[in-house]
Amino acid sequence: MKQLLKQSAAGLRVLLVLTVLTGILYPLGVWAVSRLPGLSANAEGSVIQVDGRAVGSRHIGVDPVAADPARDPWFHTRPSAGSADPLGPGDPSTSGGSNKAADNTDLVDMIRQRIDLVARREGVDPAKVPADAVTASASGLDPDIGPAYADLQVPRVARVTGVPEDRIRALVVEHTSGRDLGFVGEPAVNVLELNLAVQAASG
Repeated sequence: MKQLLKQSAAGLRVLLVLTVLTGILYPLGVWAVSRLPGLSANAEGSVIQVDGRAVGSRHIGVDPVAADPARDPWFHTRPSAGSADPLGPGDPSTSGGSNKAADNTDLVDMIRQRIDLVARREGVDPAKVPADAVTASASGLDPDIGPAYADLQVPRVARVTGVPEDRIRALVVEHTSGRDLGFVGEPAVNVLELNLAVQAASG
């Protein structure tokens, strides 16, 4: 009985210590680090606000839906594997890829369908459709597209919004980030930020 009480007391002490460390001190430490300059925006979701209203996150890609598909004023993100339609939009509450191999017939057929849809939407030859326009990212919520896919969409966006093509192309360049550390990754265009800039330019 004495041994049992001794072991129970030791277990209780360990429980209390670990509760304080992992349940109080560690969360407080993480919260304190997240308040440091340069980290707080990421910790809060990098929410973009316009006129005091949240319009999205610069780190979560949600494909915009045009009220009239025949007059689509938006730049579009990569497709999402979790969307019901071939080109989206995806569900921002669900993140994940399709886990299908490159030779999976369903995936190959889906990519062919996406190529046809993008080519028709942009009025270009299917051979000009870049890979990131028709393939989903691992998360399915990639906020960025490559400069080639952005350039492909410029003529349509300029035509529908009435903003000159040169101005749209300049906005694409303004919202293109280079490779990390100068050599890691590829240049990327943030779709939400670009769409907001085009919207502002179109009045």
